[in-house]
Amino acid sequence: MIRTSPRAPLRLLAVLAAVLVTVPIAPVGAVAEPTTPTLTWAVQPANQNGPDGRRWIEPTLDPGQVVTEHLAVRNFSDGIVVFSLKAADGYLTDKGRFNMLPSHQTSVDGGTWIKVQQKVTVGAKATKVVPFTITAPSGATPGDHPAGIAATVTSTGGTVAVESRVGFRVMTRVTGTVTAALAVSDLTATYRQSWNPFSPGTLRLRYGSTNAGNVAVTGTGQATVAGPFGLATRDARVEVAETLPDGGREVDTRVTGIWALGRLHTTVEVTPAVLGGGPAGVETRPGSAAVTVWALPWPQLALVTILVALVLAVRTVVRRRRQRLAKLLARARDEGREEGRESALVGSPAKESAN
Repeated sequence: MIRTSPRAPLRLLAVLAAVLVTVPIAPVGAVAEPTTPTLTWAVQPANQNGPDGRRWIEPTLDPGQVVTEHLAVRNFSDGIVVFSLKAADGYLTDKGRFNMLPSHQTSVDGGTWIKVQQKVTVGAKATKVVPFTITAPSGATPGDHPAGIAATVTSTGGTVAVESRVGFRVMTRVTGTVTAALAVSDLTATYRQSWNPFSPGTLRLRYGSTNAGNVAVTGTGQATVAGPFGLATRDARVEVAETLPDGGREVDTRVTGIWALGRLHTTVEVTPAVLGGGPAGVETRPGSAAVTVWALPWPQLALVTILVALVLAVRTVVRRRRQRLAKLLARARDEGREEGRESALVGSPAKESAN
């Protein structure tokens, strides 16, 4: 049984294998078997004379057409090595790296179109060129059919076997109608506001982008956020990395400078582009999605509440001071009138005695 995630005591070997199972875009050296002797090798596209400088192979074939290509296996080690040569369907990892199906999974597409000898023996510090064929079945559908081809070495230790492989991409395109299409789905929006009432917030958009066409594409477009009646509209550029047919990606975009005006209507539009420009007459199908989210201006409401409370407090204090002052004045007037009446009563008998 072949595993790609071995455990101790092959932990170091597992780390190296995890790196090597990914087929590199550019030819690179690889290391397996951490114990002495160290094994290092590389695999590159080639012609009959050796590596030809290509990063990967991209043949365009009619249904039923066969083409012969070559690969070069370079052994940088000090001993003779027997490599297994394998081809399989290709895919992109979540991080956008090209990979090919592991040996325990069955290919159903482009990987089955590649025929290559099973093994090749390469001498120390030597390079061996190996031919292989790519056959587009007579009923092959138009578009890209990704695959990979690699030279592998299997290391065993105890009950665990580790398959290390190095190879490159074989992207076969079958002639016919080429459709570049990206669908946008599951769009969600989350508003994150600034607690500074004088600063706008940010709208975070998450959505899935699926390649609904038949060729590898990238995507560019725009996210637009608008408040009620189209107020405070903001735009942001969106990009979708390379996506293979039937593949998908999760996209995360942020639109800054968004004021919380209540109902925010958001649209995302993405236009696909064929890698390398594509042939003439490409049918392009943009994708779009829309979502509405509510964003209430809590910081601004809090500021208004504080200001209103301050105004009411000041008003209350002033009113109470005025009332207190009015009471003091009224009391003073009452005391003055009382003193006046008392003075009048004291002065009345003196006038009667004089008469």
